[in-house]
Amino acid sequence: MAIQTVGKFKLNQQGGYVCRTEFVYLDSNGQLQSSSQTGNELLGQSYTTDPGSLGVPDGSTLWMKIWVMAGHDNQAQQAFIYQSGNSAVADYTCSGTTLSNHLALDGVSS
Repeated sequence: MAIQTVGKFKLNQQGGYVCRTEFVYLDSNGQLQSSSQTGNELLGQSYTTDPGSLGVPDGSTLWMKIWVMAGHDNQAQQAFIYQSGNSAVADYTCSGTTLSNHLALDGVSS
C-alpha cells in the first residue's frame, strides 16, 4: 500500500496533560531526525500544524509525535509523506494521562 501524502496534521487534545506536537522524519540520507516542537497544547482544544513550520523538509516521510510534559512521549505508527500546500490533513486524537497516554489516527480529511 502506498504511503499517503498530507500537508498538515490536526491534533484533538483530549489527554489530561500538556503536550506539544513534533515530527520524526527521514532526512535525505535516510536518517531519522526530529523536528522542532509546537507551543503547549491544552486539554479540550484542537491544533493544526504544518510540518514545514517546524523544519520538516518538503517530500519527507514522517510520523507525528507528541511530547508529554512530565510523562511518556508517544509516536504514531502510521507514516505519511509531507507535501507543502497539500490540502489533506491527518487527524489524530490524544487521550489518557501523562504516564498512560494514547495517540490514535482518526483518518485523513481534505
